[in-house]
Amino acid sequence: MDPATSITLRQLVMALGDSMLEVQAAPAGLDVEIRGVALLDPEDPPTAQPGDLVLAIGSRGRAALPALRAAGRDGATAVVVKLGAPGQATAGQATALSETAAEAGIALLSLRSDARWEQVSALARTALDEAPPDDPGASAEEGDLFSLAQTTAILTSGIVSIEDAANRVLAYSRTTDSDEADDLRRRSILGWQGPEGYLAKLREWGVFQHLHSSDEVIAIDSHPELGIRRRLAVAIRSGDRQLGTIWVQESSTPLSERSRQALLGAARVAALHLVRRRRELSDDVTLVRTLLAGLMDGSTGPQPLATHLGFDAARPAAVLGFSYGTTEAYEAGDAIGAPELAHTEVTNLVSVHIAARHRSALVTQVDSRIYVLLPQLPRSIDTDTLRGWAQEITDAARRHLGLPLRGSVGCLVPGLGAVPESRREADRILEAMVSAGVSAAVAALPDIQAEVLVSEILTLLSAHPEIRDPRLTALVEHDSRHQGRLAETLLTYLNSFGDVRAAAAQLHVHPNTLRYRLRRAEELTGLDLSRPDQRLLAMLQLRLPPAG
Repeated sequence: MDPATSITLRQLVMALGDSMLEVQAAPAGLDVEIRGVALLDPEDPPTAQPGDLVLAIGSRGRAALPALRAAGRDGATAVVVKLGAPGQATAGQATALSETAAEAGIALLSLRSDARWEQVSALARTALDEAPPDDPGASAEEGDLFSLAQTTAILTSGIVSIEDAANRVLAYSRTTDSDEADDLRRRSILGWQGPEGYLAKLREWGVFQHLHSSDEVIAIDSHPELGIRRRLAVAIRSGDRQLGTIWVQESSTPLSERSRQALLGAARVAALHLVRRRRELSDDVTLVRTLLAGLMDGSTGPQPLATHLGFDAARPAAVLGFSYGTTEAYEAGDAIGAPELAHTEVTNLVSVHIAARHRSALVTQVDSRIYVLLPQLPRSIDTDTLRGWAQEITDAARRHLGLPLRGSVGCLVPGLGAVPESRREADRILEAMVSAGVSAAVAALPDIQAEVLVSEILTLLSAHPEIRDPRLTALVEHDSRHQGRLAETLLTYLNSFGDVRAAAAQLHVHPNTLRYRLRRAEELTGLDLSRPDQRLLAMLQLRLPPAG
C-alpha cells in the first residue's frame, strides 16, 4: 500500500456500506483522512499511528474504552468496535463509547456483530489501495462527480444528486437556498442514502423498473403530501448494466426546456466516472488521453485508439474546438470564479452537451483550448449539424456560466487517420476569429475563409520582416514617435474603398483633415496610393499589431 495514499472516513463508510459499519461519533466530521489500518489485539499494548483506522479486535462494548482513549492520544483517525454479542442491549454501550470518542476527538464506528474482522480489514485495505493518488497536477478535464452534479444543476436549473445502484448518494449539487430542497432531497443527503419509505414509493410507482430497463429520462410528478417535488431521473449505464441514477429535483425555478437532453449527456459522462471508480478501466484514463493526444497532433496513427475503444476508423470523423472568447474573461474566470474552476466547469459543460448528441465523443483539453473528437459519425452528417452542436455549447456557456466561449468546426474527414487535418482546421478558425474580431460565436471554414487566409498572411508577414515594405514600417514608427494617426488614417481610407467621406466619418474628422493626412503620409514615405499593388500591401501590412 502506498503510504501517501489516503481516503476520507466518508469514502470508507461508503465503500464498506452502512450495512456493515455505522457511524456512532465523528467529532471532527466525516472528511477526516484515513492513511492506514491497524489491528489492535487485547493482548497487545494499545498503540496506533496518526491517520490509522484502528480495528479493536476482541474488545466488545465498554471493554474497548482503553483502546479508544489510546487511539485518540496517538492521533488515530477512527476506531472500529463491536458493541456486544448478538441479542444484548447495546444502547448504553454506544452512549459510553460515543462520549469517550468525543472527548478523545476520534471517530467511532460500530461493526455489525456477525461481521468478521478479517473481512473488514481486507475491505478497508482494498479501499486504501485503490484510492487515487493525491496528484495536484492531475488534469481538471476529468473533473469529479460533485463537479458533474453542479454542472448538471446549472444546465437543468434544478437540484441534482447522483446515486449508485444501491441508491447511496455519491455526489450532489450545491443549493443556495435550503428551502428549495424537498424532504426527500434533505433526508437523502443527510443520510447519504434515499430513505426506505420514499424508495418504497418509487418502487410502487414503477420508477426503478423504468430506470432498470430504459435509457430514457423519466419524470416523477410532485407529491406535496409526501414532501416530494417534481423531479427527473435517468439511469447511468455501462452496457446493459445500471451503475446508478442521476436525479434532478425542481426547485422554485422550473426545470429548463433542455433538461432531458442535459440529463442524457450527464448520464453518459457519469458512467465513465463510475466505471473508473470501480477500477474496471484501471489505467485506461491515462491510456485514452495519451492515444487521443497522439491522434490529434499526428504523432500516433488511428489504429491504437480505434482498437482500444472499438471505433470504426474508416467512418467519418471531425474535431470541434473551443476557446474562451477573451483573454480577460478567461483570466478573470468571469462569472464562475478562478480560471481553474472555469476550465473544469466548461469542460464538464462541453462533455455533457456533446455526450447527449454523440455517444462516442471524446473530450480533451490542451492548454486553454478544449477539443472534441467526434469519431464514427454517420455518413449523412454535414457541417451544418456540427455547427449546430457547437452553437448549443457556446450558448449554454454564455447562458449558464457567463463565459464568452468561441467554437470552431473542423472539416469532416473520411476516417480517424485524417483527424489531425480536422484539428488543424479547427485551430486555424479559432485563431482567425480572435485576430479578425469575428463576432460569431461559432464558425466553420466556409463561414470565414477570407478572415482565416488574411490572418495567416499576416502571421507570415509578422514572422518575416524581410518581406515587408520599409516605407510602411517607417510610417508606423513616425506615428509612434509623434503620437500621430497617419497609419490609422491610411488603413481606414483603404478599408473604405477610397471613400473619403465614409473614412472621415469613421475617424470623426473633417474630410479635408483626412485628405491632408493622406498627402502627408505619401510625402513622408514616398508611397503612391494610385498604384493598386501599393494599396494592397498597405492594407495588409498596416493590419499587423504594433511591435512590442
